[in-house]
Amino acid sequence: MARPKLNPFRYFNSSPDVIRLAVMMYVRYPLSWRNVEDLLHERGIDICRDTVRFWWDRFGPLFAGEIRKRRVRAGNFSRWRWHVDEVFVKVNGKPHYLWRAVDHEGEVLEFFVSKTRDKAVALKFLKKAMKRYGRPEIIITDGLRCYGAAMREIGILKRRKIGRWGNNRAENSHQPFRRREAAMLQFRRTKTLQKFVAVHSQIHNHFNSERHLVSRQIYKQRRSAAIAGWRALAA
Repeated sequence: MARPKLNPFRYFNSSPDVIRLAVMMYVRYPLSWRNVEDLLHERGIDICRDTVRFWWDRFGPLFAGEIRKRRVRAGNFSRWRWHVDEVFVKVNGKPHYLWRAVDHEGEVLEFFVSKTRDKAVALKFLKKAMKRYGRPEIIITDGLRCYGAAMREIGILKRRKIGRWGNNRAENSHQPFRRREAAMLQFRRTKTLQKFVAVHSQIHNHFNSERHLVSRQIYKQRRSAAIAGWRALAA
């Protein structure tokens, strides 16, 4: 007999809708904990910034994990064309690299944080992505040599494409994270960076409606569906 699913909000006096709203505002928009506190206060919700921090730390990974499970289960990702790129991030003043794989629509598929940028890391990142989503037909990368060495070992070097402007999709996917990073005044620990990127990427995917590609009516329908799905998380 299957065990009943426990309610994650069972020990909290606050409404689950308020908790979901606070987490969404902090992760989705470039806001600080104090900004979220002030915006909720304007709506008649009196909480402190430490409460927002605790809710994000407790429920952010929970919501992100549920979104990822639903997307993988429903097959809402593409194996046609992936864009892979890495971006420089400072953690406590030291350089790190954030590797990211997105599909042709800009949906974040996988990420990885490392201190170096070499073949071993690229190989580990690609294997991690393909284990969860399968092998794509085309992988577009920049001219970094470690991609070619890693893909040659996996046996997919013929699927690699390099173009001067071909990887703009991956470059654009970094922009929401960069805006959020600036609001957080950088990161202090690698663990914090990994945790935040995991949550931010899934919530960004959930609310990504490709507004510039569809009509106003379709966008409103997608936005309403995304909000309804968000309110149903951990229900």
